[in-house]
Parts: sequence; C-alpha cells; structure tokens
Amino acid sequence: MLHYGNWPEFLSLLEQLLKGTGTTLQVFALTLLLSIPLGLLVALARMSSNILLRVPTQIYILIMRGTPLMLQIMFIYFAPSYIFENLNIDRFPAAIIAFTLNYAAYFAEIFRGGIASIEKEQYEAAAVLGFTRVQTFFKIILPQVIKRILPATSNEVITLVKDTVLVQVIGVSELFKVAQNSASRHFSTVPLIVAGLFYLIMNGVLTKVFHFIEGKLNYYR
Repeated sequence: MLHYGNWPEFLSLLEQLLKGTGTTLQVFALTLLLSIPLGLLVALARMSSNILLRVPTQIYILIMRGTPLMLQIMFIYFAPSYIFENLNIDRFPAAIIAFTLNYAAYFAEIFRGGIASIEKEQYEAAAVLGFTRVQTFFKIILPQVIKRILPATSNEVITLVKDTVLVQVIGVSELFKVAQNSASRHFSTVPLIVAGLFYLIMNGVLTKVFHFIEGKLNYYR
C-alpha cells in the first residue's frame, strides 16, 4: 500500500510523475507555439472579404469547436491508416496535430473578436500618419487586441493544461495516465492527489504569468 510514510515508494512515484509532467508540458508548449500563430491566420482568413478564404475557415472552426477534442485526436491518429494504406502517424505527433488544430480554432475566434472590437477610426488615423496596413496591424492594432483578449486567452491556456489528459486515449503516457496507473497498482489515491497538486501548481504559475502580462499592458487602457 502506497502511503505518505513509505518514502522510497513515494519518491519513486514523484519521479514517475515528473516524467509524465514532462510529456504534459511538451504537449502544452507545442500546442501553444503552433496554435496561436495559426489561430491568428485563421482569424484573418475568417474576416476576409474573399469567400474562398472565409467559408472554408468558417467550416473548419465549426468542425473543430463542434466536435469533441478526444474524437479529433482519435480520428487524426487512426484515420490515415484506414484511408491510405501503410500510412501511420506516431502517437505523439498525432496528438500535437489534433491539439493544434482544435485550439487554433478557439484562438481564431478570440482573435477575431478582439480585432473586430478595435474602432475603425484608428485604422483611418494610422493611414493619415503614413502607416501601411501591415504596420498599422502589428504596431497599433495587435498590441491593443492582445490586451483585450488576454482574459479569454488565459482561460483557454489554463483549459489546455487540463485537456492534456486526453492524449492518453491513443496511448501517450502523460501526467494523469502515470498517476492513474500508479493508483491502480498500489490501490491508493495518493498518486491522483499528487497529480492534482501538479496540475494546480502549473495553472497557478500560468495565472501569475497572465496577471503579470496584464499589469504590463495597463497602458492600453
């Protein structure tokens, strides 16, 4: 029986959970790194006057937001081998692709709402001052958008930490999977409690980071 007084087993548990946490952090970091810029591109395409850009992105967002992430992970992992003979995607890349596509859709809608909230007069004023459209967007509009969408973005990022548990459906061993296996082996809830503390710490750090960023962007009031 695993309990707090059994230090060798507890330290072994911590070592296993730290390895699982490494996988969790990889999924988290790679998803953010890929989905945020993709989300911005999707948002711009979604707002485009070109129907060939706007309609496909609308369909993409509808599918990604309208179906469970777990289903998307399983589809991306299993579907290629059924559709194309001898085409297999490894578990971890499949998970990253699914997470990136899913979260890009959510970030796209957040970005779109932020961009749409900027007054048209600011674009006109920037044009009068001689800014190009690209300069206007990146130097004037985007910093304000970031400030306005920060609360919604922080919610999505914190949700991402918790959603990483879904990669276990295709056999990726992350933090929760390790804790679950250990709890089953030792008939103890301690691994689950410790894993919960790990998630709490990660989300606590993220909350502090977003509060810090909000403080730095206060001049955009």
